[in-house]
Amino acid sequence: MNKDKLDFKLYAITSGEAHKDGRTMLQVMEQAIKGGADIVQLRNKSGDKELILQQAKALRTLTRSYRVPFIVNDDPHMAKLAEADGVHLGQEDMPIDQARVLLGSDAIVGISTHSLQQALAAEQAGADYIGVGPVFETPTKPGRPAVSTRLIEEVASSIRIPFVAIGGITLANAAEVLAAGAARLCAVRAITDSAEPEQACRRLCELIHASRKLREINSFPINILLNGKLKETYAASVSELLDQLGQQHKIKHLIVELDGCLLPRTAWNERLLKNNSHVELIQFVGGG
Repeated sequence: MNKDKLDFKLYAITSGEAHKDGRTMLQVMEQAIKGGADIVQLRNKSGDKELILQQAKALRTLTRSYRVPFIVNDDPHMAKLAEADGVHLGQEDMPIDQARVLLGSDAIVGISTHSLQQALAAEQAGADYIGVGPVFETPTKPGRPAVSTRLIEEVASSIRIPFVAIGGITLANAAEVLAAGAARLCAVRAITDSAEPEQACRRLCELIHASRKLREINSFPINILLNGKLKETYAASVSELLDQLGQQHKIKHLIVELDGCLLPRTAWNERLLKNNSHVELIQFVGGG
């Protein structure tokens, strides 16, 4: 594939755990692709080399039939044996330049990052994309503290190569991650643990698409009246506004009124802010 045209929105990663309803890894990944996942990674931390190679070759055949890039986690040698499109490295794995020599200049080389310094270093080292996370705590990364959406904001404003947010991302929190500046999401359990992987991927893709459209619309600042005070903002939605104001941690205690109407939380990421919109943020404290 031409990696210069690498553009993806939903990154699906395999899970070593048993899938629901006895489905195989291939069946789940095919449903994920049908639902909109446009890059797939094989991640198997515990299998022996022979099993991993079998899985890699099977996924290579599947992804090739759908013309979806295929990535192998951690092991550039395995990626080469399986004729994968590339490899995803950890911070302790083979350096990017060595992986590039082994796999060739056309290979996709991505790397996990957990800080802004690591993200900038990966860009400088020639990574094609980076993973940023874990955004939320996840059993997929035991012992790794969550970086929160704050790192997503920092990376979005600091690097030029594609990055994908990863770690504990679900349908319930994806909008928050997108509002922080992510344009791509990675999911593991949200797909592999779902009773309907295709529908889960389709919904995640819808959220990503809606977020991208909001950014296109609000590529210039607007003026809003926020709690009676004039404020200039690039926020496209209430969710983005709360994130820019550093109020996301208070969302359970916030009521939002937009242009005179109470706005349900489910619409915070979907309703567009307009020039001269009136926004009232009301904080309440529960009691018993």
